[in-house]
Amino acid sequence: MSENGSSEKKNVYGVVLAGGVGARMGNVEKPKQFMEIAGKPILVLVLEKFAVHPGFDQVLVLSPKQWIRYTKDLIQKYIPMKERIVVLEGGNTRNETIMNSIRYLEQQELLDEETVIVTHDSVRPFVTHRILEENIQAAQEYGACDTVIPATDTIVQSISHTVISDIPDRSVMYQGQTPQSFKAKKLKRVYESLTAQEKEILTDACKIFVIKGEEVRLVQGEVSNIKITYPYDLKVAESLIV
Repeated sequence: MSENGSSEKKNVYGVVLAGGVGARMGNVEKPKQFMEIAGKPILVLVLEKFAVHPGFDQVLVLSPKQWIRYTKDLIQKYIPMKERIVVLEGGNTRNETIMNSIRYLEQQELLDEETVIVTHDSVRPFVTHRILEENIQAAQEYGACDTVIPATDTIVQSISHTVISDIPDRSVMYQGQTPQSFKAKKLKRVYESLTAQEKEILTDACKIFVIKGEEVRLVQGEVSNIKITYPYDLKVAESLIV
């Protein structure tokens, strides 16, 4: 909605990546995005942030096929602005999941050169309004951006995994978070230009741009914008809920 209450199209779409199964969380009955913090599923905490942000036309949730019905039930139960949320099937990899969201926009005739997608981990429930807003602005202006925080620990590189290969200058090191945001049509073009071998080694959407020499702008993240990966992270997240 605009300041005067109109509902003009913004051409900006939230894309919540809920396709993982959470293997590093240990022997759990459901993917980690469905585990609860303070009585709510982690995915719901993320969707609450996206659903209330006025900058999105829609929020797309990419879920494992076998969890689509469960995801829709959670949205029905918890999210008041559920009409803005669409649940789609994820892909076999993170980047294929993102491509599924772009294909959906294309099928709905919503994809043009200015269409922006704001992609976010379904297990980062503490993303802020500012981070979302700055991602939208940076993607619109520059075409691609990544949310990062400065590295606080010394980064040690070990190619052999047994001895140190290098200790890079910490002052130019950053820790990547999400959202990662893009002009969707450009992301699709660059991704489709990759070789099969290049696609296999990619675990990060921004690297699609980087290996092709395309600029990716930095957006300041927050230390609190943690990713819930291990059981310990659940305890930290509980302490951050106020």
